[in-house]
Amino acid sequence: MVSIDIETEDGQREILRRMLTIRAFDTKAGELFADGELPGFVHLYIGEEAVGVGAISALEEQDYITSTHRGHGHCISKGLDTYQMMAELYGKRDGYCNGKGGSMHIADVDAGMLGANGIVGAGPPLATGAALTADYKGEDKVALAFFGDGAVAQGQVHEGINLAATWDLPAIFVVENNHFGEATPMEQQHNVEHLSATAEAYDIPGFTVDGMDVTAVYEAVKEARERASSGEGPTFIEADTYRYEGHFEGDHQPYRTEEDIELWKDRDAIETFKNRLVEAGAITQEEFEEMRDEIEAEIDDAAERAKEADYPDPSEAYEDMFNATVPEINDFAARMRADGGER
Repeated sequence: MVSIDIETEDGQREILRRMLTIRAFDTKAGELFADGELPGFVHLYIGEEAVGVGAISALEEQDYITSTHRGHGHCISKGLDTYQMMAELYGKRDGYCNGKGGSMHIADVDAGMLGANGIVGAGPPLATGAALTADYKGEDKVALAFFGDGAVAQGQVHEGINLAATWDLPAIFVVENNHFGEATPMEQQHNVEHLSATAEAYDIPGFTVDGMDVTAVYEAVKEARERASSGEGPTFIEADTYRYEGHFEGDHQPYRTEEDIELWKDRDAIETFKNRLVEAGAITQEEFEEMRDEIEAEIDDAAERAKEADYPDPSEAYEDMFNATVPEINDFAARMRADGGER
């Protein structure tokens, strides 16, 4: 459930559905966290839906993505199941990581989702590795890395881009520039107006697109994928977007004003795209509202089911940590009590 033909009405409606699903999922996740239902932290993708949906819809099903700490939207765009995602947020066994990863570590390698990541800037080198694997094996696969404006200053990001550019690997680097690295404005982090200028250092194409326009993101990534799969190397894309919520749920946001947030909400990607489809006759306002209500009901159901699901047994704490057997871990786990003490 990835590649979409945006030129068709079915494709356009599916893109709208994916953006609505992200909005409903993260709205629910924010409410649950605020109510003390969810452990850990959640970082909401509300406002940025056009970037994840536009980029991933332009990929092919076999392609890889790497994500960030704000990864729910990427997961949904890649086709991951919202119940399993919600179960992971609750720390339940049915979650994608059996409840051991939480919001910032959802992954489904079989689906090409190589993981959300709590380490800022960790995605690009992983995507470069996936692209190298595809290139080495001669597979028609592309790896796309999402990362934020704050991550552009991380050394490992530049290492990943440099290798991908030097070896002409099938990679795409997408910066979700939401204008704040946590609470620091973008212009206080970087000495360039557009982060896409970074591409010049590696002699690869760099573009800045309107990240509030799902079509603009889709077309940029579609072109980048064609370039990557034909052996022409990586592309650097900056998507100019905005998060409506704080850096994390509970962030009081003293670093920006309500007026600024409302200005961006006036350009809301979902509302703008929906209006475009209504004007084109691809959907009616009534059909849109039915779609939205249906999705919200699905998310509510996923949350209720996840809440009632089982937690993993304490004895499973050391499972799935290593690909091969580690005798020391097995011995340690055998001596551990459920309360963390030794037998």
